[in-house]
Formats: sequence, structure tokens, C-alpha cells
Amino acid sequence: MSAPRRLFAGARARALRGRLGLSQSAMAARVGLSVSYLSQLESDDRPMTDAVLAAFSRAFPSDWAEIGPDDHAALVARAAAAANDPTVPGALAEDALLRGVARQPLLAERLVAVHDAYRRSQDQLRSLDDALERGTGGGMPLPWDEVREWFHDAGNYVDAIDRAAERLAREVGPDGIGARLAEHGVELVIATGAELRSFDPATRRLAVDRSIPPESRLFQMAHQLMRLELADTIAGVAGNAGLHSPESVQLLSVGLANYAAGAFLMPYAPFRAEARRLRHDIDALRQVFGVSFEQACHRLSTLQRPGAAGIPFYFCRVDMAGNITKRHSATRLQFARFGGACPLWMVHEAVAIPDRILVQLAETPDGVRYVSMAKGLVKPSGSYARPSRRYAVALGCEAAHAADFIYADQLDLSGAGSATPIGVSCRICPRENCDQRAFPPAGRALSVDPDRRAIVPYGFA
Repeated sequence: MSAPRRLFAGARARALRGRLGLSQSAMAARVGLSVSYLSQLESDDRPMTDAVLAAFSRAFPSDWAEIGPDDHAALVARAAAAANDPTVPGALAEDALLRGVARQPLLAERLVAVHDAYRRSQDQLRSLDDALERGTGGGMPLPWDEVREWFHDAGNYVDAIDRAAERLAREVGPDGIGARLAEHGVELVIATGAELRSFDPATRRLAVDRSIPPESRLFQMAHQLMRLELADTIAGVAGNAGLHSPESVQLLSVGLANYAAGAFLMPYAPFRAEARRLRHDIDALRQVFGVSFEQACHRLSTLQRPGAAGIPFYFCRVDMAGNITKRHSATRLQFARFGGACPLWMVHEAVAIPDRILVQLAETPDGVRYVSMAKGLVKPSGSYARPSRRYAVALGCEAAHAADFIYADQLDLSGAGSATPIGVSCRICPRENCDQRAFPPAGRALSVDPDRRAIVPYGFA
């Protein structure tokens, strides 16, 4: 009989801890180990047993399976994720899972393959929901939708542009934007007009609307500087994005310049360090960097640099009608990409209450809990004749990161009934007893009883 396999994965554990920005004590607590045991694992003084591999998989289901190339370790991690998927009743006990992987690896591989197929089917249902909302029948995406999907698929992080903007920030800094624009022959004018920003390439005149807040004016100036300084980098990324139309490429170029402006005003390394120090207090962060509340929230959702990632956040912006006009998720939470959000999500309430921060502990149908912060914002128009723009932004993370998210401090994270049950979209939400359901779920048989009437006039199997 061959000797038991000894797996040393200290470098992989350290890499994951560094990527998530966790201390040894924080990671040890999440995995259920002592700090000294974790230290020995990271130093390769002890091998990583299958039980410890499974513990890492439970604690970091979306990260640990991608860490290393070891076939057995990857199989244990993926089998643990499949066997303990909270959307499927009847989780396997850990010892049964480990015995199964050791004695029947082919059966374990089949379990993983079936689970992958199940997850793909959920993605297909989400796509069906998208198509129903758009009414496109699955045709070619519209330019705006295509660009939004490109950023989503890129993880909302564009390394070449982020690093170039960070280098430029060290060289120029926000206080030097005006002088740097002048070096490009650009005349800056703060004027009153219908456009937030207007640049005439012939006269090199840049006009920025005086009615917008100072941080928004600074952002518009930074946008123009990025278009001049990073023109080749932006053109290279947009040209290689594989988009379907010239309009999509143009929209992506604008989006990349906006991305670069945010990365310039909030350079990656110092912004990530301050965010951690301030426990992601948005109001404190925006004062440090001289940016708006929305800009700070959006930047937090882009901190996904390999080897130096921030907390995985989701971020979205919702208008008065419930349309999601910006969205990105580095968490397991996924949005309905072309429709409204779940009405039980407190972001809808935040739209109606400007300048007040609301917090919520929410739980999705897969059993994952999220700490969410939302704030209603009003962007002034500068004229009585033009209505102000009203919307809300929301930022959130999985409850496992609550200790690093100041907005979770007053929430009961473990209470059985403390979380609000939310879904992605009514058409793909499986919850049976939701008083806010707007549509029956796709693919479920309806039952209607003429002699009974609940809040929702149908049931489903």
C-alpha cells in the first residue's frame, strides 16, 4: 500500500490571504484553525490534510478552488462546494465527503460535473430573465448593454489602465491637473451650460459646468486628462475588446477614460490602504481623496488587482423607477442584468430618502448573507427649469467580511430571522412565500385555486 499523500500548500494559503487582505488571525478564525496551526501550514511545516482543504473550501468557496494546480486538492475543493451548495437540500457530512473523494474519485468528479451543469442552468435562467426584460429575443446586444457586460466580464478591473493612471497620479496628482492640461495646450473654462463637459479639439478649449459639485468638476477634468495622456492605452484595450459595433467601441473608450479618471483620483495602493484603515467608511474615504460618495463606492468595487485585491464588493446604482443603471459584483451576488432589482432590497427605499445611509443584512436563496449599505443621492441641475437627478447607490459584501465593513457594526449577523430574504429577479427567484413577488418564476408550473386568495394569486410547484 502506498504512503498517504502529503500536500504542502503554504504558498497557496499565503497567496489567498494576501489577495483578500486578511491577517493570519482573521483567516484562522474563518477556517476554524488556530493561528499557530495556520502559521505552520503557511510555512509548510505541516501538510494540508483533506479535512483542512475542505475547511478552506467552505470558508472561501469562490476563491480556494482557483488557487493551485494540484488535482486532488482541486477535486476536494470543488466537491466540497458541490456537496454543500445551500440551494440543494441535504448537505454531505465532511467525513463522508472526504471518504467519497478518496475512495471514489471518479464519482466525485461526476458530482462536480453535475453541479457545474446545475450552475450553468441557473446562468441560463438568468439569461432568459434578461431576454424577457429586454424583449430582444436573444439578438445582438445593444452597445450600452454590450459595454456594461464587457466591464462585468473583466471583473470591473482593467490592469493596464489602472496601473498607468496610478503612475500618472504619482507624477501629477489631482492638484496638478490644470497645469498638466495646459501642457497639452488645453484652455480650461468653468462655464454654465447644458453639458457637464465639452472639449473642442480644434480650439483645445475644455468647458466644465460650474453648477456641478467641485468633486464632479475635478472628475471631468481628470477624464479629459486621461483621454490625452492614456490615449494609446485606452485605444488598445477598446480595440481588442471584441465588441460588435463601432458605437460599442466608442462607448467603451468613454467608459475606460472614466475608469482611468477614478484610478487617477483614487490611486490603487493608497486608496486600498486607506479603505482598510477606515474600515471602508465611504464618507471618510471621500474626504481623504476629494471625491464624491458615488465615486468612492465605485472605486471600491474595482479593487481586484491580482495579488493585492480588496474586499470583494458589489456596487450598483438604481434610479427612481428601479432600473439598475450601474452594476458590478465581485461577490456571489448577481444582479438581473436588464431589469429591476428585488423590491425587498433596501436600495429602493434609499432612493426616496436622500442623504441618509441605510444598512441591511440580506440573504439570497442560496443561503449567503450580505451586508449592504445604500444612500440616496441628488445631483443638482443648476437650474429650476431642469429637474435634479435622483438615484441611490448601494455597496455590499458577504457577511464573512463584516468585521472590515463599518456599516455592519449595528447588525445582528447570526440571528435566524435577522436577514431580509431577497432574490435576483422574480422570474428566477425560487422563494415560495414572498409577498412582494411581481411575476411567477420561469419554468415552474402554476397552481391557481379560485376559492382561495393569498397576497399573490397563484402558487407554483
